[in-house]
Amino acid sequence: MIELAHQPIVKNLHWPSEAATQSFAAALATHDALRNAFIELRGDLGAGKTTLARHLLRALGVSGRIKSPTYAVVEHYAVDGLAIWHFDFYRFADPREWDDAGFRDIFASAGLKLAEWPENAAGCVPRADLVIHLQVQDDDARAVRLCAQTETGLALLEAAAA
Repeated sequence: MIELAHQPIVKNLHWPSEAATQSFAAALATHDALRNAFIELRGDLGAGKTTLARHLLRALGVSGRIKSPTYAVVEHYAVDGLAIWHFDFYRFADPREWDDAGFRDIFASAGLKLAEWPENAAGCVPRADLVIHLQVQDDDARAVRLCAQTETGLALLEAAAA
């Protein structure tokens, strides 16, 4: 993974509805760079992090029930040779759990990693390729800030925000 030589690239979007979230996820799912990306999903409770993750997983071909990893911390999926890990660090409190659960090995392996509440695992998670900040607006729309921190993140930002 090559880090950007300059400051992260930021793009702001407005999603007026859940349909816009779904369209964004569908566009993101088409990019090959997603196969080895780490994406942080940030925002307050109810901002739409899990909804975005579910739309992305569906767009990638995950069928059946998509569970929130809030209690399990991580859910694993495999679709067409793509390994996907969806983390929710909301309840993560002990850095020893990082090694005990094998998260270091997961992040070192190939595949897509999505992480909700990554700030709760600060110091453990690597630098994300793409950070997606979601903020609820008064009309239930979402203000979205995409922050590409690596070349992979920049490729994903350009593909999904076009």
